Amino acid sequence: MNMSDAGKMLVLFGVLMVLLGLLLIFFEKLPFGLGKLPGDIVLKRDNFVFYFPIVTSIILSILLTLLLNLLFSLKR
Repeated sequence: MNMSDAGKMLVLFGVLMVLLGLLLIFFEKLPFGLGKLPGDIVLKRDNFVFYFPIVTSIILSILLTLLLNLLFSLKR
């Protein structure tokens, strides 16, 4: 891998991180229920809320894996 390819990968990673950040900012407004799926863990106590979106994380991981595999397979 030469420096040009490494630079392109870093730019792609940066763009994906920005898109993920924007998705998280508007996470509450997503119409298809991500973040409130069955299996996401929510613990509510008096002055404490713990939220761990495990099922949402798995689904996003699968989608990103498919997307990145598609992008990298087009490169070859």
